[in-house]
Amino acid sequence: MDLLLILTYAAVAYAIFKIFKIPVTAYSLLTAALGGIALIGALLLGMGYNHPFTKEGRFYFSSTPILPDVSGRVIAVEAEAHQPLKAGDVLFRIDPVPYEKAVAAARARLEQEKSDANQRAEAAETARQNFAAASALRDGARDVYERARQLREAGNISEAQLEAAKADFLAAQSTAQSAEAEARRARLDAEGTSTLARLEAELERAQFDLDSTVVRAPTDGTVVQNFLRPGMFTVPMPLRPVMIFLHDEPPVFGAAFLQNSTQRIIQDSEAEVILPSVPGRFFRGKVKTVGAYIPQGQLQPTGTLLDPEQIKGDGRVQVIIELDDEELAPYQIIPGSTGQAAIYTEHMHHLSVMRKVLLRMKSWLNYLFSDGHG
Repeated sequence: MDLLLILTYAAVAYAIFKIFKIPVTAYSLLTAALGGIALIGALLLGMGYNHPFTKEGRFYFSSTPILPDVSGRVIAVEAEAHQPLKAGDVLFRIDPVPYEKAVAAARARLEQEKSDANQRAEAAETARQNFAAASALRDGARDVYERARQLREAGNISEAQLEAAKADFLAAQSTAQSAEAEARRARLDAEGTSTLARLEAELERAQFDLDSTVVRAPTDGTVVQNFLRPGMFTVPMPLRPVMIFLHDEPPVFGAAFLQNSTQRIIQDSEAEVILPSVPGRFFRGKVKTVGAYIPQGQLQPTGTLLDPEQIKGDGRVQVIIELDDEELAPYQIIPGSTGQAAIYTEHMHHLSVMRKVLLRMKSWLNYLFSDGHG
């Protein structure tokens, strides 16, 4: 662009010299040269500040590392790389036999506990009935004792008969107390659900592990890297994924601008993007979001004090540009592709023409590349 401006200015200056018959002297040539430098410099500076440009653009996408929830020997790999998948489709299967046995053992323990619980419930009911019978005998013995005491006061029975009635009552009362204690203990045993709840949780965990032997796609998408083969042993380690899953969602174009352009990066401003993968074309868009931070400024808790000298680079302002899907549709845009972007603001809007011309020139230059010709 600067060469085009220089050539244009040179042509205009030459025409002015010819039309107005200005004498070609050292003074006139120096004036024309300094004027050109000042004019072109002001245009370039105004364009660069008010309509920022960056080469640091890229289509970003999200991927998910696929990790099994359980360890085991892989018996089948059903997903193929780069084949479309739906959420829930099977990716691979782990040998389920050990987990089936664990489920069977957990279910057997649970069934045994349920049987024992039924027996405890029956024992509690029997103890309750025994307590009811002992209470009835105690109440009857109390009535007999009360009548014997009244008869003794009236002199109708002997002291020995009164003592016999009292002994029967005390014996019946002791039996009732023992029956009550036994009924209470049996009821507590029958109501105790801690063991049953623990075994139910163990069964659910064992069933979850069994279900986890079938690893499924988390969403619609594709497996983009698959080195897993039957016979391999998988372990749920966070740093050792067995597949990389790419979600079926459009990539986001992000551009990183120098901090000098911060005051002219305004949300909803018009933007244009050029891609090396689509030479000679430009794509319109808008500034969707402007990053509220610069990554180099982040602080994280560590065991050492902050050393500013270890921070590399000044950092750039992250900007998300929303492109027109209809313009992108005819072209094959690979996620991760790079690009260059320009933002046009309302400040010195007439200078945006220069930026647009420069951007289109760069787009046509994308036809020139040297791979395979060296």
